Parts: sequence; structure tokens; C-alpha cells
Amino acid sequence: MPTPSPARPSRRPGPAPHVPPLPVRDGLNPTRLVLPHDEATVAAHPTALGWLLARFPDDGPRLREKVAAGDVVTGDGTPVTATTPYEPRGFLYLHRDPPADEPTVEALADVRVLHRDDDLLVVDKPHLVATTPRGRWVTQTLLVHLRRTLDLPDLVPAHRLDRPTAGVLVLTVRPQVRGAYQTLFQERRATKVYEAVAPLPAPDDGFPRTVRSRIVKERGVVRAQEVPGEPNAESRIELVARDDPRGLGLYRLTPRTGKTHQLRLHLASLGLPILGDPFWPVLRDDTDDVGPDGVPLQLLARSLTFDDPLTGRPRTFTSGRRLAAWPSHG
Repeated sequence: MPTPSPARPSRRPGPAPHVPPLPVRDGLNPTRLVLPHDEATVAAHPTALGWLLARFPDDGPRLREKVAAGDVVTGDGTPVTATTPYEPRGFLYLHRDPPADEPTVEALADVRVLHRDDDLLVVDKPHLVATTPRGRWVTQTLLVHLRRTLDLPDLVPAHRLDRPTAGVLVLTVRPQVRGAYQTLFQERRATKVYEAVAPLPAPDDGFPRTVRSRIVKERGVVRAQEVPGEPNAESRIELVARDDPRGLGLYRLTPRTGKTHQLRLHLASLGLPILGDPFWPVLRDDTDDVGPDGVPLQLLARSLTFDDPLTGRPRTFTSGRRLAAWPSHG
């Protein structure tokens, strides 16, 4: 009797992906601005352009150019003119100019494609490459780079991977499948395995071990912190190799949850901060995400395994990178 094909899992209905009225341009999404609805603002700005000029006074000439060219539109795609009325709670869309002084990220040349099909793009991200535009990193980010070089304007990450961390990252190619894969990660139905280089533990510290704590990340505060309360973060930590002359160990980390800075914080809480971490044990005053010894954070997303939400088949993707502080492994 032939083996039956795996049943196609049912997909929960959800809202259709939001489609901005402006397209991706040169790898960048349009910016969406929400018009305030408080009485003072509404009274002060009878037109949408007037509010824009007040909101961004240093960009006045450039904003007027964009409006004249029809490059600023309302939520329904109507071009904004000098007389377009101000609409409380309405939306304006425009493409903001990228910063002229953005540093070049040479590591983008080392992005490696592990898998590509009609739905997914899986890459092996280098250290010190931001996944998406944010802060000082806009065009020099993984997402913009891949959209440009692979001509995939609808590309969107399915999960998060911090700038200092290298390894496996999954992105969706088509908006129609985006929700299924993002939900997969949101519901923790993917198994992520990381590797890290950190100091060796004390002889009486038992490994493997599971660390549970409550982690919060406050807006405007650079690093997350552990606070009293019911645990919301859990990590399995294993010591898989030792380098006694250097006092270093290679650790396998399996997070059960996905809080910001979780693995870095959990190892630091054991007195084992990851090599190259500018956040722990002491927060350094720099912006390069490089530790005191000049190496990047020695944390690697080694593998990612999940049952595909569209086909039900198991999928595993593995990084081919090596951690610089443990070059014999990988």
C-alpha cells in the first residue's frame, strides 16, 4: 500500500496583508504618517501639507518638491496637493530620503542564500548587518540589499534576528504567504538552535541547565533586563566543548521563548557573558556592536527547524558560518 501524502494543514483565516498605496522603491517601503486628531492640531493645520511642513520644518523645500511631483499620497492613494484638507486620523504616505551619511556595511557582500523558492528565501546572515531599516541603518540593511539584488520587492522577514547576531534568517517572498510563516514564529512552532562562545563555568555549575526569568525591554532603554515576577523567558543551555587553556566554552542554546536579548541576558545572568557582547557584563558607550577585544558578538543562529505551514513537511536550515572565537567548529 502506498504511503499517503501528508495532509495539508488547515490555515486559519486572517486579514489580508495591508497594501500601501505607494510601491516599494529602491528596496524601501513608503513611510506611513498618522494625522493627529487633537483639537489644537486640527485647528492649526487646515491642510495636510501645512501639517507636514510643521511636523518636519527642516525638510520643507524637499517636502514641497515631493508634493509637487505627486509623491505624497493619502491612505487611498490620492496625491496630496497644496489644498488637500487635513483629515484627523487619516494617513499620509511618502518615500523619505535615506540618510546621506549612512556608513557602508561591507559585510552585506557576505550574505549567503541557503534556500529559495516561490514562497521563502532563507539566508545565512553575517554579523553586524541589520535585518531591516531602523535608526542609522536604512539602505545598508539585509532586507533592502536582498530586495535590490534579487529583485524581490515584496520580501519581508518572517522573524527577528538582531544586528550583532549571525546565522539563519527566513524571509517570505510573497504577501499571500507572509501571515502563515510569521504566525509560525509568533506561536513558537519553530525550533531555533544557537551557538555561543563564553567563559567556562565554575566546576560545580551543572550543565546542561534551563534558565527561566522574567525579561522586559522598555522603550528608550538600550538593553533588556530581568525583573521579579512570573517567568516569561526560558532557555536551554548546554556546554558542548571546552577550551581550557583559554578558559572558553562553546555553548548550544535552545530558546523556548523569543524575548529581546534573551540568550545574551540569560548567559550573562550565569556570569558567562558572550564574547564580544557590548551590552554585558558592562554596557559600553559605542555604536559598533563590537566587544572590547574587537570581535563581534559570538552568537550564531546555527539551525532552524519547523513543519511548513503550507505543506506540513518538516524543514531544516543550517548555517555554514563559524564563530571567530571558535574557528575549528562549524
